[in-house]
Amino acid sequence: MNTFGKVFRLTSFGESHGEAIGGVIDGCPAGILLDFDFIQNELDRRKPGQSDLTTSRKEADRVEFLSGIFEGKTTGTPIGFIVRNSNQHSSDYDNLKEAFRPSHADFTYQQKYGFRDYRGGGRSSARETISRVVAGAVAKLILQEKGITITAYTSQVGAIRLDKDYTQLDFSNIEKTPVRCPDLKTAGQMIERIRQVKAEGDTIGGVITCVCRGVPTGLGSPVFGKLSAALSEGMMSINAAKGFDYGMGFDNIHQKGSEVNDIFYRRADGTISTRTNHSGGIQGGISNGEDIYFRVAFKPVATLLREQPTVDIRGNETLLQVKGRHDPCVLPRAVPVVEAMAAITLLDSSLQS
Repeated sequence: MNTFGKVFRLTSFGESHGEAIGGVIDGCPAGILLDFDFIQNELDRRKPGQSDLTTSRKEADRVEFLSGIFEGKTTGTPIGFIVRNSNQHSSDYDNLKEAFRPSHADFTYQQKYGFRDYRGGGRSSARETISRVVAGAVAKLILQEKGITITAYTSQVGAIRLDKDYTQLDFSNIEKTPVRCPDLKTAGQMIERIRQVKAEGDTIGGVITCVCRGVPTGLGSPVFGKLSAALSEGMMSINAAKGFDYGMGFDNIHQKGSEVNDIFYRRADGTISTRTNHSGGIQGGISNGEDIYFRVAFKPVATLLREQPTVDIRGNETLLQVKGRHDPCVLPRAVPVVEAMAAITLLDSSLQS
């Protein structure tokens, strides 16, 4: 399945070591003035080689729009785009032709299709997320006109956790550190931890938190069209994503209903709100007008730069030493991807309402 969304739809194509990564955005409203600098900046936040915390692969990641835009505005027809690959080292993957990387998609792709592109993982590579960031940037521009903003940040790396509530954080600090954590002290600790595991040829996982503000009441629908389910689908489609919760999520299980129920009250302007937001802005699968906030857990990257035991395609035991350029932690570059999938999901839901 290479298409996400029901009204605002993204179909992505391309492989990590192919000619290009690209996509087609269908269902985009006409007449939207596109800020191409903004779109490129979103891609720059995702691209490799940003710092010593990421892969050293160097790619300009310049987006080329092929259709659906005239005089800087969307026409309502499909928007086609590509981002060319220019810095592939495909020979780094020759030893993967007949061996499976532990916990990677190598084995499942081979079993399902009987064939796979072993160069950088092909479609299973996180480079596919380029298309999501482009579509997400377009969605963000439309949502901004509706007063909806989306901000994600790294909230945990390994055991190092940012325990502050998002309302206590200065989001302007997010882009000030390569790990994209808004608390500068915690960010420093996270950076050192990532550098440590990288020096060991290992990897580490963590958590990204995302906050969506200005979301109106009424997005999502019962029973199988819940907004929470749509967000979960979007987040869990991201490479290395292993868990999703919103609001208090799993933290709710330790408390009683009387402690976590969001009490309604009437504001001075006559609108109804809640005194707390333990529900994370969604009740019954429908947005309630409060901030939507959620967390996405990411596993340590499966590809290690150290020797690991595995088997080859014939089932023979072997030792695998992976070459190439790989992220020791996906979190810094996954932050814009989480924002992009949230934007696509919210816009798609709003166009369905």
